[in-house]
Amino acid sequence: MRHWLRPYVQRARRHFEPKALVLMYHRVAEPDTDTWNLAVSPAHFEQHLRVLRQAGTVISAAELAERLRTRTLRRRSIAITFDDGYPDNHRAAAPLLTRYGLPATFFIISGQVGRAQEFWSDELASLVLLTERLPATLALALPDGAGHLAADLPAEQLLTPALRRQHQLWRATEAAPPTRRAALFYELWQRLQPLPAPSQQLVLEQLRAWAGLPATVRPAHQSMSWRQLRELSASPLFTIGAHTATHPALAYHPAAVQAHEMAASRQALQAALGQPVELLAYPYGSCNAETFAIAAQLGFKAAFTTAAHAVGPTAAPHSLGRFQVNDWDGDEFRRRLRQWFAG
Repeated sequence: MRHWLRPYVQRARRHFEPKALVLMYHRVAEPDTDTWNLAVSPAHFEQHLRVLRQAGTVISAAELAERLRTRTLRRRSIAITFDDGYPDNHRAAAPLLTRYGLPATFFIISGQVGRAQEFWSDELASLVLLTERLPATLALALPDGAGHLAADLPAEQLLTPALRRQHQLWRATEAAPPTRRAALFYELWQRLQPLPAPSQQLVLEQLRAWAGLPATVRPAHQSMSWRQLRELSASPLFTIGAHTATHPALAYHPAAVQAHEMAASRQALQAALGQPVELLAYPYGSCNAETFAIAAQLGFKAAFTTAAHAVGPTAAPHSLGRFQVNDWDGDEFRRRLRQWFAG
């Protein structure tokens, strides 16, 4: 082959090669704050579903795994996934998916289901970013050898309307913290994320005492109930996958902890739902070669990361990439899909 032709041939091969996009959602809601870009409004989500019906062939994540195994992946395949198990998945996302006849997989934190407890990062955001009045200083001794943390908030003790608006608009994935409170939240989130769940809760208890607040639970920020999860699993459109038992950042933990988290999540979900759980998503996308090997050894047919890349016909089944979907309107979402398929 003439050397000048090679780039064109390679480009043509990439264009015609079978390729799938796996989309990652978390919430279909409009929360007070959305620091990590996890929420898509119901109106925008419906626009996304309309676009998806035209943009390619929407298949379940289970079918994607099977097509990878049998090497029958088709061009422009798309799989829809949700992480964590927020109640709006049942209340808002599922009815729209059903209306448009599109399958989806819901990756569930088994230990969170039915508990009167907010997801830890949501409570952290509420305590630091939305509390009306905070003390001027904070000094924490973090558990598990995570060190100490101190903060000074003299000018931001009172949550003014301007501060609240800054916090509502801030997206930590796109911009630096705009306020001292936001900087405190960001540092706490980074320090707490690698810790086991009991240690995260211990820090939240200290923060509640510091802020002088009781332990309260906002229903929209806890997991769906077992009843809601069973209703989801009863639909032929929906698949339930494991998202570990307590949502640890797996790569920070020993192999035995990783294996327990994956296996315990699957066992609890299978026992409650009476159906096999064969798919897994890694919390925060925190994973490494050891994590992939454990998922394979435990018999999961496929496992998903948060790495933003398409799935090709030779993709390793236990390190499949996904694209996070933000709160875009239909036109922007269509543009992103074209970009992701072209990449």
